Amino acid sequence: MSSESKVIISVARRKMARAKCYLYPGKGRIFVNNVPVELIPIEVVRMKIMEPLILAGDGVLSKIDAKVFTSGGGILGQADAARMALARALVRFTGSVELKELYKHYDRTMIAGDPRQTEAEKWMRYSARRWRQKSYR
Repeated sequence: MSSESKVIISVARRKMARAKCYLYPGKGRIFVNNVPVELIPIEVVRMKIMEPLILAGDGVLSKIDAKVFTSGGGILGQADAARMALARALVRFTGSVELKELYKHYDRTMIAGDPRQTEAEKWMRYSARRWRQKSYR
């Protein structure tokens, strides 16, 4: 790569999942955990990750390559984190205010995220908040 090419690194979190996106000039190849996004077997996950690219259009998609690395959480949490990281990287790469506003109007969580996380399970309980029943009252 030449000294003029820029690499954008963005990170995102969703539930327990984390994603890091490396976006650089290229031919339109998108990889998620070193697998081409077109070969992801679950269609819902594939479409969720492709949403920012579809909204940005072919003009932007044909000029970039992206590698997204996800970890933690479940499949859909990772897909949401990858989607958010990719959208943030595209906004920074293009520098377009219109693209950012388009993402905000379509779905605000593509840029802003969702801070909710799972609550940890407590000691001597069945779940995070559930306690044992009392039968003597």
